[in-house]
Amino acid sequence: MNPSLVLIFLALFTWGIGEGTFMYFQSIHLQNLGADPVAIGAILSSAGLAMMISHVPAGFLSDRIGRRPLLIAAWLIGILAALLMAAASALPLFVAGLLLYGFTAFVSSPLSSYVTAARGAWSVSRALSFTSAAFNVGAVLGPLTGGWIGEHFGLRWVFAAAAVTFVVSTAFLVFIKPQPLDHHDPEAPPPSLWNNTRYLGFIALVFVIIFAMYLPQPLTTNFLQTQRGLTLQQIGLLGSVAVLGNALITFAFGSWFSARRGMLIGQVLAATFALLIWRVTAFPIYALAYFLLGGFRAVRPMLSAQVRGLVHESQMGLAFGMNETVASIALTLSPMLAGLLYNQAPDLVYPVSLGAIGLALLLTLTFSPRGEHA
Repeated sequence: MNPSLVLIFLALFTWGIGEGTFMYFQSIHLQNLGADPVAIGAILSSAGLAMMISHVPAGFLSDRIGRRPLLIAAWLIGILAALLMAAASALPLFVAGLLLYGFTAFVSSPLSSYVTAARGAWSVSRALSFTSAAFNVGAVLGPLTGGWIGEHFGLRWVFAAAAVTFVVSTAFLVFIKPQPLDHHDPEAPPPSLWNNTRYLGFIALVFVIIFAMYLPQPLTTNFLQTQRGLTLQQIGLLGSVAVLGNALITFAFGSWFSARRGMLIGQVLAATFALLIWRVTAFPIYALAYFLLGGFRAVRPMLSAQVRGLVHESQMGLAFGMNETVASIALTLSPMLAGLLYNQAPDLVYPVSLGAIGLALLLTLTFSPRGEHA
């Protein structure tokens, strides 16, 4: 295996520990700092906006100047963002750190491009799934730690612990090797992405899939705390179960399923999550629901694998960037609708999500490509 790919695995594993420490508690901390459900939805949507505006420039730059500089920049910005959130005692500074952390999502397209180029004999879906699984295995350790820290010392210390872990992750990343830039034949340039109707149609489908699958997620921890009476440590345990599901399901998808089949199964798992949270009140069933939610993260590398088969190699960074931008638009709009639905009735988001996922499944069956780049 490429040594740089091993370093990527280690960097993502440790980053997963750090992000898992706080990710399942950020909406609760926003509530503690005075944000109501609609404001929480709007803030999380703003973080999605920060993601959205970053992907295309990052993808373009990764095709022009290389992937490694962008990866290192994202890791360093993540450290700064975690430090800001840890230092915040009021909502404005915390939101600034949260938005800055959302901006680090620009790493997605150069990371996908780097892993795809370094994959050797692996298929694109397998390489991307294994790197995603490395992150998720690390993230298994985070929520339990974050829940314990939050209960005993307060949620601000959760973000400080994450910052320390991010520094360790960066120490692995800086040793990856640069990659040569990909170029197309000047005598036979590939068609512009804006004229590639198969690619444009697919990223429209990506929007629907991500929007529907994410809709039940942003305020579920608030729902479980305020409507079902769960403690922070119980929610932390659910977070650990969720990231364990992320790791195992992503690994299984990359090993056993084609990209298209993985997309379909992942949506079914996300629908099951929404149904169980909505209709059941037993903690073990909540744990099962959060385990199955791993289908959401597992779908992301499946989507990227299908993108790779629709574009020329020299367009890979920009194509991944546009794909992630569309996904980020969905991640921006979905929490806003979730907040409005929650404010109307805390459990209303779940039946609406089931309907949206049903529509996404139908569109996937009808329009998704039936192959992937090997």
